[in-house]
Amino acid sequence: MPSYAELSELLDPPTTVLLTVECQEGVVGADSALPELAEAARSGGALANVARLVAAAHAGGVQVVHAIAERRPDGRGASRNARLFRAAERLPVRQLTGTHAVRVAAPIEVAEEDIVVRRLHGLSPLQGTDVDPLLRNLGCRTLIVTGVSANVAVPNAVFDAVNRGYTAVVPADAVAGVPADYTPAMIRHTLALVATVATTDEVLACLTRPRDELRRA
Repeated sequence: MPSYAELSELLDPPTTVLLTVECQEGVVGADSALPELAEAARSGGALANVARLVAAAHAGGVQVVHAIAERRPDGRGASRNARLFRAAERLPVRQLTGTHAVRVAAPIEVAEEDIVVRRLHGLSPLQGTDVDPLLRNLGCRTLIVTGVSANVAVPNAVFDAVNRGYTAVVPADAVAGVPADYTPAMIRHTLALVATVATTDEVLACLTRPRDELRRA
């Protein structure tokens, strides 16, 4: 784990953005299309930790971006070149544009200054979406990646962020996947090679540091 000084240097509020990945009702909510994933995110504390990080970002002046995966009711533009996409079409709960399923899930609170980016295709919150140009326009250098799933979207987000020149920070206990024991193994053996891995509490300590300390930094 990084030291407080090392992590604080990375998490400078004006150049840091917090990204929540697919933390939407139809994925991690009570009526999830993927109940095993929703259970892992909720019972393991990852969703609650995402909510804590979002609240701290709001209080500390760190920009929050919510990445939502959805599809049109007619399916136009949706990806179909992988088993995952075809399976999603048959699920009882679908992530349809404009429905409850694609709202950011409780207990995460969305502030007026947050940016919500919706995508109709692909596996990554960054590739082929507005997220990358928005991050550049925001002056982002460090991207905190949270959410689901550790199986697909989260590693995609981390790899794409690193490939685009951002420094990625992953709060390990604010990420969930299935089965539950897969997530720590994936983070340790894969994401730790390309991102700075920390805990939610360690990130919170940096995001909530006193203003006079920020001015001295």
